[in-house]
Amino acid sequence: MRLARPFVGLCVVVVLLAGSAAALYARARGQSTKVDRPQITNIAVVRIRVTNGKASHAFYSKILGLPQAKQGCFSKTSTNVECFNVNSSQKIELVSNDPGDGKNGIEAVAYHARDANLMREYLMARGVKVGDVKKDAAGDNYIEVRDPEQHRVIFISPGTGVISNIAISPKSNQLIHTGWVIEDRGAADVFYRDVLGFHLYWQGGMKDNETSWVAMQEPNGNTWLEYMLNISPTADHHTLGVMNHISLGVVSIQEAEARLIKNGWKPTEKPKVGRDGKWQLNVYDPDDTRVEFMEFKPAEKPCCSEFTGTHPGPQ
Repeated sequence: MRLARPFVGLCVVVVLLAGSAAALYARARGQSTKVDRPQITNIAVVRIRVTNGKASHAFYSKILGLPQAKQGCFSKTSTNVECFNVNSSQKIELVSNDPGDGKNGIEAVAYHARDANLMREYLMARGVKVGDVKKDAAGDNYIEVRDPEQHRVIFISPGTGVISNIAISPKSNQLIHTGWVIEDRGAADVFYRDVLGFHLYWQGGMKDNETSWVAMQEPNGNTWLEYMLNISPTADHHTLGVMNHISLGVVSIQEAEARLIKNGWKPTEKPKVGRDGKWQLNVYDPDDTRVEFMEFKPAEKPCCSEFTGTHPGPQ
């Protein structure tokens, strides 16, 4: 009978340790977090590496016709950082980069989030390593993380914690998606789908029975991240520039082409209907980063899979 008390105590310790381990496992799996994921809406900022500031300025300001932003930028503008307005709620920043370092052209993608503080709590509860909440040059709160491929992902919320509801003009430029080379779709899905709540918008490839492009749409928006799959680890600079890209949505690809030519663009490609059934036109910045103009809605039935999300642009 003297062994009863120590035995009971040992049982309690074992149960507590087992319970703690189960709780930690559940937390890592996202099964017991008490923090709801704040809304994640559309793309807010894309930061693009450039090696020739003068040539890049001419391309983005003159050829693409983007006005230089005087305020409201994520980064403080300088000789090494230039900022352009895409529309009232989206910006492109050009970041000077050493021509010899070989890094991909898309330095970071930022998304609008309901509340950066709550987003940090949520990500930490899901076992994601995340930095402190900081303020950007515009005074907005932001946090940043790295996805499984070490891409820089940023979440921005206004200092008030309320997402802006400023309407985007149907005639304005709109960033509708970005693309990143993804080596491990399974790991990317755990992060973007399971943790962040992104959902499949469309997927397909050059052949009906292959999947090379996976469009993952934000949970509360209608822009998306495109996984660029099956890319050789020894792909050259131009190929990586094609894959790591941005896309501007337009109502008419023919009108977009005419505007580009009027702005001084020398055509290297013709508009075409992509495998997703949408008209598109590719242009390239001085560092070979692809800027894909794409119509908001498909003109034909897509190959491979149906669309499962809301199209951006005028509805």
